Amino acid sequence: MESLPKKKVSVSINGVKQTHEVEPRLLLVDFLRDVIGLTGTHIGCDTSICGACTIMLNDTAVKACTVLTVQADGAELLTIEGLARGEKLHPLQEAFWECHGLQCGFCTPGMILSAHQLLKRNPKPTEAEIRHALDGNLCRCTGYEHIVDAVQSAAKTMGRKAKAKRA
Repeated sequence: MESLPKKKVSVSINGVKQTHEVEPRLLLVDFLRDVIGLTGTHIGCDTSICGACTIMLNDTAVKACTVLTVQADGAELLTIEGLARGEKLHPLQEAFWECHGLQCGFCTPGMILSAHQLLKRNPKPTEAEIRHALDGNLCRCTGYEHIVDAVQSAAKTMGRKAKAKRA
């Protein structure tokens, strides 16, 4: 098969500017994994049903299997690798660990980034709001109870930290 002419794409990934030439048909999930080497964004279903490839694109949770890399030109991307600050896990990552919100871990990056968007928009979500926000992410292991518990725990931790900063 003949390759298409490449297009130059510049994005900021986890705060680091990246410029690469890519084929116009390259999916963002494949760009992140195969070109950049960030494998925390998982490829699950290739149909946008599972949410394993969820990332933040300009502060909006999107399924990276539904976005062409060229569509992200100029965007700010946040992947699961960029959520932590060095060795310090983000409160959502800590809560998933502490509350047993992960088992096989395949859905975890997408779940955490979907929850991240929710908590940025609504720092005190109800259980129903959490479940609604995670509705586009499938987990085959946990039954979702511990995932919801983890998001609730992270919301409390993040709320305490925000309150302490204001004081």
